[in-house]
Amino acid sequence: MDYAQLYSQIKLKGSFLCVGLDTDIAKLPPHLISQALQKGESKESAIFEFNRAIIDSTAKYTVSYKLNTAFYEASGWQGILQLERTAQYIKENYPEIFLIADAKRGDIGNTAAEYAKAFFEKMPFDAVTLSPYMGGDAVAPFLKYEGKWVIILALTSNATAEEFETLKVDGQMPLYEAVIRKADEWGGGQNIMFVVGATRPEQLAQIRRIAPQSFFLVPGVGAQGGKVEDVAKAGMNSQCGLLVNSSRGIIYADSTERFAEVAAEKAAELAAQMRLFLG
Repeated sequence: MDYAQLYSQIKLKGSFLCVGLDTDIAKLPPHLISQALQKGESKESAIFEFNRAIIDSTAKYTVSYKLNTAFYEASGWQGILQLERTAQYIKENYPEIFLIADAKRGDIGNTAAEYAKAFFEKMPFDAVTLSPYMGGDAVAPFLKYEGKWVIILALTSNATAEEFETLKVDGQMPLYEAVIRKADEWGGGQNIMFVVGATRPEQLAQIRRIAPQSFFLVPGVGAQGGKVEDVAKAGMNSQCGLLVNSSRGIIYADSTERFAEVAAEKAAELAAQMRLFLG
């Protein structure tokens, strides 16, 4: 999926929402686990059934899904199977939706090439999140795939991000700015995005000036306190340039048999807020 296709979906749906499928088996509605066991399936299969219900109820409000691989890996091979099933389900039923593997990989070239193969060849992801700490070698193998994206950690929303990300480089620019400027040399706005936390709107505005054309993946709206209005005013460009993620605030909004219906309501609320800034 290229830049124009992604922006086209944003305009069509009037939304720049990314729904985070951070699916923790311990937080699933109990009836899904019971149903899986009654059918003679593993309890992990309830992960996929949960995801499918969330996807079907929220797809008309979102332009992207982000699957945090840790929540699937924590359940072993059965969890990885649900990750693959979920990714395939999205691409088969909603091929227009931008699919992100939130894996935060970052390793040397030959290992990075294997990670890229896993997410871009064996699974149908459009993008993967990467740590840039090891430099261009950790990113280059992913950039070889036409139509695929890398999403580089720049200024994240967690409380301890400032331990490294805002340190001054050569006494001048913060490290996150150096990362963004270097990443522009590796690729550009057509295949590289940046993670910029919603909890830092003032710095988001500064980063937009540094990378005027790039897309930003913005976590931190909802449970972490970020607001759509602040993000839109600080970070939007002429082609939107934002994917604002909400995970817990949508997928865990209800734990009863109405969980998917309530998730749709929460997604619709965020999409309505976003539509105000898309004109």
